[in-house]
Amino acid sequence: MALYLKAAEILEKAEQKKGAVKTLVYESKFQNIKQLFALVCETQKYSSVLQEIINSTKLLKETKLRIHLAKVLVYDLLIGHGVKCGGAWKTMMLKHRSRLNAALARIKIKRKVSRNQDLLPSSFQQTQDDVIPRYVRVNTLKTTLEDVIDYLKREGFSYQGTASGLEDLDRLSGKTFLCDLHLQDLLVFSAKTVFHDHFLYKAGHIILQDKASCLPAFLLNPQVGSHVIDACAAPGNKTSHLAAIMKNKGKLFAFDLDAKRLSTMSTLLLRAGVTCHQLANQDFLKVDPQSSEYKEVKYILLDPSCSGSGMLCLRDEVSEPQDEGRLQALATFQQRCLNHALQFPQVQRVVYSTCSIHSQENEEVVSACLQQNPAFRLVYLLPNWLERGHEPFTECLRASTAKTRTHGFFVAMLERRPPQTDKENLVITTLPSGGEEKQDTHQSGPSDEEQENMETANEQPTNPDSKKKRRRNRKKHKQQES
Repeated sequence: MALYLKAAEILEKAEQKKGAVKTLVYESKFQNIKQLFALVCETQKYSSVLQEIINSTKLLKETKLRIHLAKVLVYDLLIGHGVKCGGAWKTMMLKHRSRLNAALARIKIKRKVSRNQDLLPSSFQQTQDDVIPRYVRVNTLKTTLEDVIDYLKREGFSYQGTASGLEDLDRLSGKTFLCDLHLQDLLVFSAKTVFHDHFLYKAGHIILQDKASCLPAFLLNPQVGSHVIDACAAPGNKTSHLAAIMKNKGKLFAFDLDAKRLSTMSTLLLRAGVTCHQLANQDFLKVDPQSSEYKEVKYILLDPSCSGSGMLCLRDEVSEPQDEGRLQALATFQQRCLNHALQFPQVQRVVYSTCSIHSQENEEVVSACLQQNPAFRLVYLLPNWLERGHEPFTECLRASTAKTRTHGFFVAMLERRPPQTDKENLVITTLPSGGEEKQDTHQSGPSDEEQENMETANEQPTNPDSKKKRRRNRKKHKQQES
């Protein structure tokens, strides 16, 4: 009974973006971690099929079960190894077994398949479990990249240097690992490498975070000592990343509406050594941009609730037709959040990100907000990144398992237009560590030769001696100034 309750709880948390499945499973402290992880993952794989069975048999109405608990029980009864608990639940599920089996059989006939695994969408069947490597972000608030590499080498890991392309990631196996191509504090291991019980993880020296999820804070790159808002902060990995870039200096305002998620986040930030943060159990949409408390906020990271359609473990649901009403409701909420972020009077950069593959939640949200906020423009991010936003929003980044070896993701950066430089094209190719920005808008005065040409153009032709005299006078004037 405990197994099914815990599996249902983790399924619900994962759906609500409260953390990655593997992290939620290991942090549950359940006695049999492998059994729990297998049940959660397999239930997720068959989620759309299980939903169809539950709906067609009206199981929830007849049993009063909650949907996530119903899914894990139906999975084990029909596809897994049989319901493992005893008592009332087992009696109840056995009572409905014939109807549930009949519903499963009808689905197979309808789809012209004979095996359960053939019910999975082709997009999921073609995905290998180990396509996405294990990404480990070094927490520079507590350690350094060099120290982590040395520690792992002493444990028998083999460091292979910095990756040069996706093919290097595909070749990872055993205890080999690499530095990421784009993010210098990100290490990459083979997909089956486990760190949940490792000392470095428990001590907060490393953060288990997908590469795509690291992009928003990396690209926002707030300056050390600046004021920053993480608008929808839980579960907190992006918040701790921002704090590391800021070197724990300045102010990091983190908002989340869910009190339980915020409590879990507080524990995570404590373990990561974050001290510059200010947590608030508050709806970001109700935060007053004109408040004196936020008058110095120049950077905002916005990663709002989304469909989660880019998450690999939910890919079986992704290939099914999406509820347009739900997508539209999410997009409306996301647009409100992004518009709200752009109202802070001193904000210079806002990064908007989702783990969704749908244009309604990504490019269309950005497009609508740009039309309503002409003072902002898109920044062209990482020109060498392989997957771009859908036309015409190629300034933005997309990520996917096939092209970037990450979960599906979308990132856009909106920047306030500087005065009289609307024609400039700002391009971020790479960012320095420690949040120190490079400025591409350096302006200098005309050179001596250009100044001389301008002077000459405004004068009548004269003899060479007067030209030499002007040069001597200019040099003499510069010497006096210095």
